[in-house]
Amino acid sequence: MADVSYSEPTKIGEATFGDYLALLKPRVMSLVVFTAFVGMMSAPTAVHPMVAIAAILFIAVGAGAAGALNMWSDANIDQNMRRTRYRPVPAGRIAPSESLALGLALAGISVVMLWLAANVLAAILLGFTIFFYAVIYSLWLKHVTPQNIVIGGAAGALPPVIGWVVASGTMAIEAWQMFALIFLWTPPHFWALALFMRSDYDDARIPMLTVTHGRKATRAHILAYTTLLAVLAIAMAFTTLGGPLYFAIAVVYNSLFLLGAIRIWRRNEEAAEADKFIVEKRFFRLSLYYLLFHFAAILAEASLRSLDLGGWI
Repeated sequence: MADVSYSEPTKIGEATFGDYLALLKPRVMSLVVFTAFVGMMSAPTAVHPMVAIAAILFIAVGAGAAGALNMWSDANIDQNMRRTRYRPVPAGRIAPSESLALGLALAGISVVMLWLAANVLAAILLGFTIFFYAVIYSLWLKHVTPQNIVIGGAAGALPPVIGWVVASGTMAIEAWQMFALIFLWTPPHFWALALFMRSDYDDARIPMLTVTHGRKATRAHILAYTTLLAVLAIAMAFTTLGGPLYFAIAVVYNSLFLLGAIRIWRRNEEAAEADKFIVEKRFFRLSLYYLLFHFAAILAEASLRSLDLGGWI
């Protein structure tokens, strides 16, 4: 999930508790925790409450570690982007070395403690997720390919798989269905942001699709991925994760999402510039709640099944 806040700095060189909290990217962390929790609760194996609490805590710590490492690796990029220049590292309130040290420490703690609290496979997946986001995506993919956000989206899509593994100790098709839902959502979410924030990526010399292929191609990509996403999301209603409640939410939300993508695809740059990208901004705002609604529905269906009230009649 993209952070589009524009918080002003306090004073250069003066770090606060809020600055250190910002290093952990709490907004992204909240999405990671929620999807991991849904993955855990959707698994067919019951989890002891203490194991569940500990696992969620250490998954959150791992997400914070990835955020801090990303803040370190992106320090030079962030200072050239209006959306990120006031983050604590590019603003000079926290040294890059501090962000790196914090990230590495939290990464080690989270992986070891998840291993002890749950199982080794869950710990390996968490470690891989942190490495993929902090190294493969942040240090490499982001700088070399316009498909950076597509491939890099795998990191953000793994938390429900980790949650499932915490509960069951194994991976199953249902866990990868949740992975696919996040994986396909990520590109249209970020590309919509890139449409009205393209100058940021130009200034930072990041090869986002809007920079390398232009806005027209980006609009077509948004429609293509949104179509695939809608098909997958609605089809999931007929799997063991879904049910009538999920189906209703998926149909309504994906109809709105697809309609928004079509409107973006039909736009020309003159119209977009004239109304300050209002259609793109509305689509982006809609995308912010997409995973919340779908994963809440998956959680609700799992709760109903546990009470023998779920499923298709």
